Amino acid sequence: MELLDIITAAPFWVAVLRVATPLIFGTLGVLLCERAGVLNLGIEGIMVAGAFSGWLAVYHGAPLWGGVAVAAAIGLAFGLLHGWLTVTLALSQHVAGLGVTMLATSLSYYAYRIGFASVSSPPTITPFAPMRWLDGVPVLGSILGPVLGAQTSLTLLALLLAPVIAWLLYRTPLGLAVRMVGENPAAAEGQGIRVGAVRIGAVMAGSALMAVGGAFLTLSAFNAFFFNMINGRGWICVALVVFASWRPGRALLGALLFAAFDALQLRLQQGGASLPGLPPLPYQLYLMLPYVLSIVALILVARRATYPQALMKPYRRGER
Repeated sequence: MELLDIITAAPFWVAVLRVATPLIFGTLGVLLCERAGVLNLGIEGIMVAGAFSGWLAVYHGAPLWGGVAVAAAIGLAFGLLHGWLTVTLALSQHVAGLGVTMLATSLSYYAYRIGFASVSSPPTITPFAPMRWLDGVPVLGSILGPVLGAQTSLTLLALLLAPVIAWLLYRTPLGLAVRMVGENPAAAEGQGIRVGAVRIGAVMAGSALMAVGGAFLTLSAFNAFFFNMINGRGWICVALVVFASWRPGRALLGALLFAAFDALQLRLQQGGASLPGLPPLPYQLYLMLPYVLSIVALILVARRATYPQALMKPYRRGER
């Protein structure tokens, strides 16, 4: 199997969108938090909690979108906790974020152990169905239609969120307030903006998106919850925000780029293909491929990135 055959096949792009979806949700969530000046390293645990709570709600009879809503609500709760620790109490954003990750992960695993102590294999649910009706939409074409038609509505939601958040940040007074508190909170306070409220609100909204990204894995990509299913996706999202220079459009492209690398390495392993000019390589090198290429891209872009000036800087009302 040749490399060109892999990347021009529709199943490859189906896999790219599927892999990218939780990264899009998570990256946009981190971006919202950091645009307001708060680093949220709780993303890994929040994604775990979202995956578990959304799946558990559907398992106990809630509709699929009800499971998404439950996951978002859990994300809001952990975002409120993280905002209280980092904004209200002005504690270290690194330490608080890691603490939220450990708390959310441990609570999810503990609840699973308690609720399904006698189960030998993870219980399953009926996940979101692919949007096959898009296959026959003429304007999508013979390739794009089947690719989108193989996705679920959560993937479509993730793709639409990037332009919506870009519009929110750059075309609305609320977005201006979010960017102001992340750049110059003292100036924002001088304009009558409640810095703490805006920061906590942004962290809660971003955390809700992170949790929905985790819920995608149990409600759409798979049909069950199992340990370690997030597998570092949260940390990837944090790096993708830097790669994107804190811009939603670039965040979407970065998530798709990493997903393309990941989907490519899987097919290189399974199909026995090799990179042009190279002999067959050990599978461990293929596993490294998306991370190595992402690190290279991050190095090239991050040197020119303009980060929010008040990122990770606590602010107390009245201080100058």
